[in-house]
Amino acid sequence: MSQSEVTEAILNILKKEVGALEKLLPSDILKSIEEKINPEINRIIDGSGYIKKTKYEALKKNIDKLEKRIIELEKEL
Repeated sequence: MSQSEVTEAILNILKKEVGALEKLLPSDILKSIEEKINPEINRIIDGSGYIKKTKYEALKKNIDKLEKRIIELEKEL
């Protein structure tokens, strides 16, 4: 499950739990709350050891380059 899916799932749970508020509060206020909560949720997810797919792909690319470089250096020995 990607980080955006996890974040969306958490937001859906929060929306479900505060469903009564949704009827009382204007949608722009709910959107504002979502924008403020989202970074905190992402911080918690990152703190749990999960990373965004884009960050994973960037790290994977760097690792692949380093492995290739090591192989080339070993061949020179």
